[in-house]
Amino acid sequence: TKGEVGIKPYAEVVTSEAETDDGLFRVHRIDQKLLYEIPDTLLEREMLLVSRVARTANRVGYGGQKANTKVVRWQRQGDRILLRIVSYENVASEEKPIYEAVRNANFEPIVVSFAIEALNADTSAVVIDVSSMYATDIPVLGLQKSRRSAYKVKSLDDDRSFLVSAKSYPQNVELRHVLTYTADEAPSNGDSNTISVEMNHSMVLLPNTPMRPRHCDKRVGFFSIRQTDYGRDAQKAEEVCYITRWRLEPSDPKAHARGQLVEPVKPIVYYIDPATPEKWREPIKQGVEDWQKAFEKIGFRNAILAKDPPTPEEDPEFSPEDVRYSVIRYFPSQTQNAYGPHVHDPRSGEILESDIGWYHNIMNLLRNWYFIQTAAANPGARGAEFRDEQMGELIRFVSAHEVGHTLGLPHNWGSSAAYSVDSLRSPTFTATHGTAPSIMDYARFNYIAQPGDGVTSFYPAIGEYDDWSIRYGYSPLPDANSAEEERITLNAWIKERADNPLYFYGRSSANPIDPRSQREDLGDSAIEASTLGLRNLERIVPQIEAWVFEEGEDLDVVDEIYGQVITQWNRYSGHVARNVGGVYENDKVQEQQGPVYRHVPAAVQRDAVRFLNEHTFGRPDWLLHEPLLDRIQHAGIIERVREVQVRNLELLLDPQRIARLVEGELQGDTDYTAAEV
Repeated sequence: TKGEVGIKPYAEVVTSEAETDDGLFRVHRIDQKLLYEIPDTLLEREMLLVSRVARTANRVGYGGQKANTKVVRWQRQGDRILLRIVSYENVASEEKPIYEAVRNANFEPIVVSFAIEALNADTSAVVIDVSSMYATDIPVLGLQKSRRSAYKVKSLDDDRSFLVSAKSYPQNVELRHVLTYTADEAPSNGDSNTISVEMNHSMVLLPNTPMRPRHCDKRVGFFSIRQTDYGRDAQKAEEVCYITRWRLEPSDPKAHARGQLVEPVKPIVYYIDPATPEKWREPIKQGVEDWQKAFEKIGFRNAILAKDPPTPEEDPEFSPEDVRYSVIRYFPSQTQNAYGPHVHDPRSGEILESDIGWYHNIMNLLRNWYFIQTAAANPGARGAEFRDEQMGELIRFVSAHEVGHTLGLPHNWGSSAAYSVDSLRSPTFTATHGTAPSIMDYARFNYIAQPGDGVTSFYPAIGEYDDWSIRYGYSPLPDANSAEEERITLNAWIKERADNPLYFYGRSSANPIDPRSQREDLGDSAIEASTLGLRNLERIVPQIEAWVFEEGEDLDVVDEIYGQVITQWNRYSGHVARNVGGVYENDKVQEQQGPVYRHVPAAVQRDAVRFLNEHTFGRPDWLLHEPLLDRIQHAGIIERVREVQVRNLELLLDPQRIARLVEGELQGDTDYTAAEV
């Protein structure tokens, strides 16, 4: 345009050689040159920049892992376009006098600056060359700081870094590029001193009007965001916490208020990756839609759906990278896992999209768990490979668990303590309740049930606590005019359930002080549950080879299962050991009476040490099954046993555990002392 230095005619910049993709804004690719054509209407709009590791070498992360998440905005400054990072750590309402002061104190850093190359025909959009942004070392777009430090990354080699693809969709722009770093301690192919990663960057337009946030509460488990709000009427800089959740609104608010089931304005929909083997698609879908009952209890019909993706003929534009679609991705990988992240608006906690990652080899993990934990009482768990119907049920369970994460729910490792050991030996109870009140616990399969109990259902299921979580997070509260007003109702709901163990939330921790909040455990007594679990392991060991027999196959699977028995023995011992010096933790607000912290009763602690002396530190003759050992190893069992015993002795004598025993004695809360241990 005349009078603006350096701005060229549009056709000279966006040449006939350009490959153009329309969407949120137009992207033009000319070989390795990448142009963004950004409408004026999108300048100053807030966008979420999510950077993920798409592909990498072994031990440099995994595909789909988030590297960075930032709110950004494109801003015009004269004849340049700036990309700035927006922070929501410190906030204040625009209506408050302090708003401008908060903005000035949180000056938005400039990530990169571009000259305007051209304007479109009606001058309503700017064209910038962003090629340099993806071929130079900009930390927010590359390898995480922690990995740079761990691998001693020196520099980015721009000769070995290049653009892979750039696509634009109605609400997001997706870009992939390869970055190659020189590193002194590369974790894979170390002699090359090289790390190459393929990064995927999603630039997602945030809603013009943020969803009303909902306050989090440490008595109910939800993933959350935190802000320091300087606009609140408080005598300090007050930290606020909001849960992450989908925007779920009734299509007919009046009918919903009358108690009728109504469909949401926009349901939560997951598409199944076409790469998923056909026989596993239905179990994965069932795991998604198992959550429908929880939403029905708060008045929503068809709130969450699983669908096959459209064919190329039905929708040639469909892509898992389109932020409008949440996809359960299927990866042909040796990794024995699945994961369920989500992308959310950092202003309000609104979940915008989620892609669940499903690794093929998780089936081996499920085989091992199910065999070790239930085969003694469950003939259906015996075998090197399970029937498709059996594996389908296990896949359905994992699908439901991962979907729970994408709904905003973290692990609740305390949930399984709500069910008694006796209940988990009951055929009728287990048939209707599963193994814990929450599928978000790591309450795998029913290792407590004994042969002869008659139990036929060994799985976790969506339970009472999960229904409660969905009610807390997703119930519409139309009578409240703000998030603050909602807290009154939510607090009342929590207090109604405070003394009911079905609604207990025990957060996950690498070193839990509350022995109820442990992973992989079941029942209200770790000592009783582990004793019964060990009885089942004793039954399994002599039968391993017979139960996994396949003519012509080697003995690797026998050795693998035996190793899993040792791992499970270690788990049972750890579940018990954490009762010693354990402290029950029941979060409360000020008006709730009674202690928050209470030491585990002395009798339970003494019984725990008795168990360890008998079943962990003593000679495990049941494990030393000579006919089996002669088949799978020439030596090594002494070291494998010693490792378990040392691990549990170190756990028992952990300095923090001893300190809690000393403090318990000092407070007079328990007469079980460190000296007695």
